[in-house]
Amino acid sequence: MIILLIMTFLSFCYAITYKSKRSLHMLQQNLYNENNRYIKWIIKNIKQFISLDLLLLGISLIGVYIIFDLQLISNLCLIIIVLFLILIGYSWNKKIKNDQNKKKLVITARIKRLIFTTTVLYMIPVIFAFKDIYNTRYMWTIVFCESLMLYLNSLVIFIALIINMPIEKGVYLHYKRKAQKKLQSMPDLKIIGITGSYGKTSCKNILSDILNIKYNALASPKNLNTYNGLIMTVNNYMDKFTDIFIAEMGAYVKGEIAGLCRLVKPKYGIITRIGTAHLESFGSEENIIQGKFELVESLPSDGFAILNGDDPKQVNYQLKNKVRTIWIGIENKEVDVRALNIKCSNKGTNFDVIFKGDDKKYHFETKLLGDHNVYNILSALACSKEFGVDISDLIIAVKNVRPIEHRLELKRLGNFYQIDDAYNSNPIGASNACKILGMMPGYKVVVTPGMIELGSKEDEYNKKFGEQIAKVADIVILIGKKKTQPIKEGLLTSGFNKEQIVVFNDVREAYPYINNIAISMKEEVYALFENDLPDTYNEN
Repeated sequence: MIILLIMTFLSFCYAITYKSKRSLHMLQQNLYNENNRYIKWIIKNIKQFISLDLLLLGISLIGVYIIFDLQLISNLCLIIIVLFLILIGYSWNKKIKNDQNKKKLVITARIKRLIFTTTVLYMIPVIFAFKDIYNTRYMWTIVFCESLMLYLNSLVIFIALIINMPIEKGVYLHYKRKAQKKLQSMPDLKIIGITGSYGKTSCKNILSDILNIKYNALASPKNLNTYNGLIMTVNNYMDKFTDIFIAEMGAYVKGEIAGLCRLVKPKYGIITRIGTAHLESFGSEENIIQGKFELVESLPSDGFAILNGDDPKQVNYQLKNKVRTIWIGIENKEVDVRALNIKCSNKGTNFDVIFKGDDKKYHFETKLLGDHNVYNILSALACSKEFGVDISDLIIAVKNVRPIEHRLELKRLGNFYQIDDAYNSNPIGASNACKILGMMPGYKVVVTPGMIELGSKEDEYNKKFGEQIAKVADIVILIGKKKTQPIKEGLLTSGFNKEQIVVFNDVREAYPYINNIAISMKEEVYALFENDLPDTYNEN
């Protein structure tokens, strides 16, 4: 019986030390099951989720009990089998850790609370084991229960999440009230909301860089664009010296932007571009449009909204709010702030800007690449000009805008240039990235796992993406054979050479491969890395 007790304890240690880490990581990446994202991940990745070692562990425990009837030899066999299976399990989890975890699990206070609750759940069979350790069948039942919990680990984590919900609700309300109280104590604070399907983070960072030439502007860090993210930003980053708060607002369903507006109450709003990002969770393009315009509909009448005059979805929207609108654009000649004479190279982008009511053309230069960044700069120029920043200062500020990490960031890696556009690709962004790659001199490579969260149109958009790649690339590296099949179809349909298509399972395999190509080339090699899927989408 001591052996069975030891086995129960070993199973408990295995669950807490290795197995739960993977499930907690996926739970965190899926925003703690917001909009059932974690449950959907389990369903979509059931083969990846179910570890063979735990299935065999449960079967072997019952099988050894039945076949050997707990004789001495059975106990020895049992020990050997369990140790072997735990070794398999360790190797399995180590493989997942080494091959898939691009973004590590962050041990936040919430994760610590979940670890505590999960530990308590796994302790239950261990505690019950001491009730009657000399009862053979009872002990085997305890061991089987612990094995079953191991096998269904992600569901145990989900149960822990449900148990902790009242605690998390209380924590959320506490910090929410604290953030609202802080905002209410700063009546002169200018609050700008930024949303859109694409370009939110880039627009936010560009606007922050430009406004900081005159003001003390605070932008929500990284991609903290949810309720908790904005609450954290206000509580942890904002101080009495902050003049302007730039709040990036993300959403997966209708109503979320409106909720974020009720939280921080922006007076000014910017919509970047509206497209099909998160079409699967929104349900329809109409829902996406309405969801993004919740920002503008929430603005007070003495504020203003900056909209894109080249985006048909914005131009055709029937705005109910009478708030003042400022239009920016490139193609549309009737907008209030327009860019023209745009030229892009491996050094950056330069262009002219016309402000409505001003006959002069103003020349701007930036290290950033692509038309979509020009749109973001135009939005920032329109907003900054409204806030009284001189055009001469705007010209200097735009020139000094810092390249944004993983968003068409051009950098030298070994023997080649990387155009790093790894963050959340979308149809418009992917098309722009291909155009930029086409402008570069030398040998051109595209590395991509494709686009995600595009609902029923995902394969269609990825096939079109393949057709676009075929026009500019000399060689294509696809990450994940199954997921990238539509891209491959688009490439081959466009007449791209099949021999110039390479498939890897891990993006890290692409770097030495490209570097070896660059060594043998007399011309420069430019490699576009378009999208880097989160761990939740990895193929084994």
